[in-house]
Amino acid sequence: MNCPQDWPEPIVRVQSLSENGVIPDRYIKPMAERPSSDHPTHANIPIIDFQPLLSSSSDDSDVALRAATLAKISEACREWGFFQIVNHGLSPELMDRSQKIWRDFFHLPMEMKQAYANSPKTYEGYGSRLGIEKGAILDWSDYYFLHFLPFCLKDYNKWPSIPDGREVIDEYGREVVKLCGTLLKALSLNLGLKEDFLQNKFGGQDIGACLRVNFYPKCPQPDLTLGLSSHSDPGGMTLLLCDEHVAGLQVRKDNSWITVKPAPHAFIVNIGDQIQVLSNAMYKSVEHRVIVNPAKERLSLAFFYNPKSDIPIEPAKELVTADRPALYPPKTFDEYRLYIRLRGPKGKSQVDSLKCLRG
Repeated sequence: MNCPQDWPEPIVRVQSLSENGVIPDRYIKPMAERPSSDHPTHANIPIIDFQPLLSSSSDDSDVALRAATLAKISEACREWGFFQIVNHGLSPELMDRSQKIWRDFFHLPMEMKQAYANSPKTYEGYGSRLGIEKGAILDWSDYYFLHFLPFCLKDYNKWPSIPDGREVIDEYGREVVKLCGTLLKALSLNLGLKEDFLQNKFGGQDIGACLRVNFYPKCPQPDLTLGLSSHSDPGGMTLLLCDEHVAGLQVRKDNSWITVKPAPHAFIVNIGDQIQVLSNAMYKSVEHRVIVNPAKERLSLAFFYNPKSDIPIEPAKELVTADRPALYPPKTFDEYRLYIRLRGPKGKSQVDSLKCLRG
């Protein structure tokens, strides 16, 4: 399979459509996929104080706090596939500045943004669609995608040129990469593995890291469309910095859609398909989607922490038993990512289709 060099049809920026009274047919979802407010729920994904895992103190009370924090993360991974972390070490100022940089970008004149237009080949730059299926029903969002790691893919020329923008984006990326490393240690320990297990399976320090900034313009008919269709994240782990003032992210739990309420300056963490495979489905990536707002735009920063693209990913041998055989064959992230790009967001069907067939 080869990814095409260009989009199958002309790109329309969703932001340019947001002032119209109706949305084009290309954005109207089938009835079964449209958002519904018929079953509101007051549940929220777990919120976990991450500070104990940043401490190296050997005091009994601190050791107990670390164990309790690990237990909360383990339960969240098994029950939800999603959780929020607060007191995670990133400064609120850096988080706020990062969001402002990107909001400023999306409010630049269109011709300035168009200079960064992307293609399906790498997705890097300013985009408005994810899949490449001609005639597909599209999502109500624009985005900007860029690479942090490996360094050979990091190209500042493809980053938006905004005063202080590249410096802030770079600092944000470095800090989030460090936080992801700490989170992977926690997940490894909770799976009963050595703390560096998942990091090593990802490629050690030679991993992939990228950012997709999602911009959801206000929508005149939000009940007919979605900002992002239902999907599970194809990579390893995602850290999402959400808009605290405009809700949008929905997580599937027990056949219901729960609208996440972001805590101030929290990161929303979710398990990706690659960790589902490595954990032999002890941890599962979870379907999520984004609804849009009739009166307000929304911005979020999704940071993806992924395995090195050419390493075959398969269930950890330590987690394979006679009672729980390996559920997935080896597949590199490059192979899996191309599979996703050709098909676009399709719930959990991608990772489920990888399962080994057993008689």
